[in-house]
Amino acid sequence: MAKSVRPAKATAKPATKPETEPKPWSGRFDEVTDELVEAYTSSVHTDAMFFAEDIEASIAHVRMLARQEIIGADEAKKIERGLDKIFGEFQRGEFVLRPELEDVHMNVETRLAELIGPVAGKLHTARSRNDQVATDFRLYVIESTRSAAMHLVALQQSLIELAEKNIDVIMPGYTHMQRAQPVLFAHHMLAYVQMFDRDLHRFLNAMEMMDELPLGSGALAGVPYKIDRQSVADELGFPRVTANSIDAVSDRDFVVDYLSAAALTMVHVSRLAEELVLWSSAEFGFITLPDAFATGSSIMPQKKNPDVAELARGRTGRAIGALVSMLVTLKGLPLAYNRDMQEDKPALLDAEATLLPTLEVIAAMLPRITVNAARMAIAASENYSLATDFADYLVRKGLPFRQAHEAVAKLVRHAEEKRVDLSDLSLADLRTFSPLFADDAREIDALSSISARDIVGGTAPNRVRAALQEARVRVDTMLAEAAAENDASTDDD
Repeated sequence: MAKSVRPAKATAKPATKPETEPKPWSGRFDEVTDELVEAYTSSVHTDAMFFAEDIEASIAHVRMLARQEIIGADEAKKIERGLDKIFGEFQRGEFVLRPELEDVHMNVETRLAELIGPVAGKLHTARSRNDQVATDFRLYVIESTRSAAMHLVALQQSLIELAEKNIDVIMPGYTHMQRAQPVLFAHHMLAYVQMFDRDLHRFLNAMEMMDELPLGSGALAGVPYKIDRQSVADELGFPRVTANSIDAVSDRDFVVDYLSAAALTMVHVSRLAEELVLWSSAEFGFITLPDAFATGSSIMPQKKNPDVAELARGRTGRAIGALVSMLVTLKGLPLAYNRDMQEDKPALLDAEATLLPTLEVIAAMLPRITVNAARMAIAASENYSLATDFADYLVRKGLPFRQAHEAVAKLVRHAEEKRVDLSDLSLADLRTFSPLFADDAREIDALSSISARDIVGGTAPNRVRAALQEARVRVDTMLAEAAAENDASTDDD
């Protein structure tokens, strides 16, 4: 789809005092709406998020009405000029949102009537607020999904940069938070690149599924006019139109898809953040965080706190909560539209406001982290993390793995009793537990350990360098394609 024309932030202003205004449905009622109900049901403050999309979709709709001769060409031009003026007011921060008008749609339509008179009422021909909001919201979420995808690519780029700068650093790999086997630090960073790659594709897949036009579905049954839905879809950048009018106005799967991808992305960010917190502690000492991305203590002068990582870890709960909130909202709704769906926008907005800044700040911080290679290298060889390599050595000498495992387990217990590492044991000590040990067993170290794992997906240096290169090409290609698409979209605008 074409790049959205909406500004970075909604600039419409709320009215300071409600004014009396007839509702579009007031003919059915004898009483005016209670002020408590006005306040409780109004969605203008969240609807402002897609003000620009509402104008964009309305212009596409009115042009189609004119092409189909449902309204006059002069009327359509007058309406379009009025909508352009309203959008200018919005961009300048002059548009006043009135809560008593319930939503952005009615605010725009009311202002349009003030500008061009009764002909403004023809804009709503062949549409309902149900298919209108579904269209506006899809336009917004598609753009937000695209933004999330590009933030993820930028985060991957930062991880790759950090890995490339520390390509030869060996660190301990962990299971159960216990030192397990040596790995390259770059291999560990590439694990997160893979996580975020899956997140990226979840967003891209979500965008593909949500990229269809609901407008023209009416309230739920379609409209009794000879409209051309595909021409509106083409103008707005949708590749197709929705196939069922009832589903079109009641579907919020696209919101759930975004929230699901956002929640899992934040879970992955949280796992990375947890390691940054641990690694920057004195107990680990693996990394030093940049001063610009840390805070101090008001009472303890020595403190350097990993607040960015901690907040990213903490805010993950908000993204998960937004997903749960939306799922619970939808779980008992009958077809078609229900006012419960008004709660889709706060959930989306909160998740978006949590996800995008988190991805941005983590991506900015990572390349500036200092890796303590010496400390990592020492830790990679401590605590018998080479025990598996000693067992593999015996296997290569012909011993079944289970017997090799048992022999080395006893060897480790012996070393623990002597309070030495395996590398400190003499050949005689080694041969006490298996006569297959020879002088070359003394050559087992962290480098030989990682080098031996020369398989696709393994931590051997040549494999990691190849994986880094592949990731770098993939990320650079995506960034270049996105830049080209953005340039083309800007030219179209």
